[in-house]
Amino acid sequence: MEPGNGTQRLEFLLLGLSENPELQPLLFGIFLSMYLVTVLGNLLIILATIADSHLHTPMYFFLSNLSFVDICFTSTIIPKMLVNIQTQSKAITYTSCITQIHFFVLFGGLDDFLLTVMAYDRFVAICYPLHYMVIMNCRLCGLLVLVSWVVSVSYALLQSLMVLRLSFCTDLEIPHFFCELNQVIQHACSDTFLNEVVIYFASFLLAVGPLTGILYSYCKIVSSIRAISSAQGKYKAFSTCVSHLSVVSLFYGTSLGVYFSSAVTQNSHSIATASVMYTVVTPMLNPFIYSLRNKDIKSALRRFCEKV
Repeated sequence: MEPGNGTQRLEFLLLGLSENPELQPLLFGIFLSMYLVTVLGNLLIILATIADSHLHTPMYFFLSNLSFVDICFTSTIIPKMLVNIQTQSKAITYTSCITQIHFFVLFGGLDDFLLTVMAYDRFVAICYPLHYMVIMNCRLCGLLVLVSWVVSVSYALLQSLMVLRLSFCTDLEIPHFFCELNQVIQHACSDTFLNEVVIYFASFLLAVGPLTGILYSYCKIVSSIRAISSAQGKYKAFSTCVSHLSVVSLFYGTSLGVYFSSAVTQNSHSIATASVMYTVVTPMLNPFIYSLRNKDIKSALRRFCEKV
């Protein structure tokens, strides 16, 4: 079958987390609640950062970008899942599936790069505090975010075009709650060798590269903190990294956990369930992690709520 012919009229079936009809209302309520909390929490971070002049710093500029990306990331997946549960339909069109893959890869990559940029920001703040505002100027901050977007958009476009070259012979069941790239490729009836090479090569560069940057930054940060003489100074320096380190651990811990579990087990249901952690739970928890331990964020949110 030619990709431009019957493939375009295909419908994929997203099997979701459970096929038990009795569990569907419960799943709908849980995921709707989590989605609303994610959107509201991240939106408050963005609005507080914009409204409060005290938060017009590089760290909070990157945080507001991360919050925006987290909203977009979950919005790529959860609304369609909720619609399917509510309408008792598992279908997603070929075009919608490719679109979902594109934006999932795009915002997933942006999450990765922004966490790396934020690690660099903490590295400069702790290792070169006197030169922080000179190094992390507006131009550099904007350039770091722009490069993150350009690379992520290019990578997402590449993966989308690679999927578009494939042909699918019949309506297909995807054992997931969204069009996960690997699952879709595995169900193609044309040769997928080139797709797999691109996925593994690009994933290695875009995952190992940023993770190496984060680990290097924190090695330097730990060395600088150890050189501080006072215990209070060490605590103050480390406390500025706790929130970011928690988010990084949560993001990489859950995503790498899903990756290694998929390599070890062939149980698609278990993999789909584990994917909830980095696709839904992590974006939901990020605002709480950054606000609960951050006095500036809590003060800004309080002032913002008083104005509203």
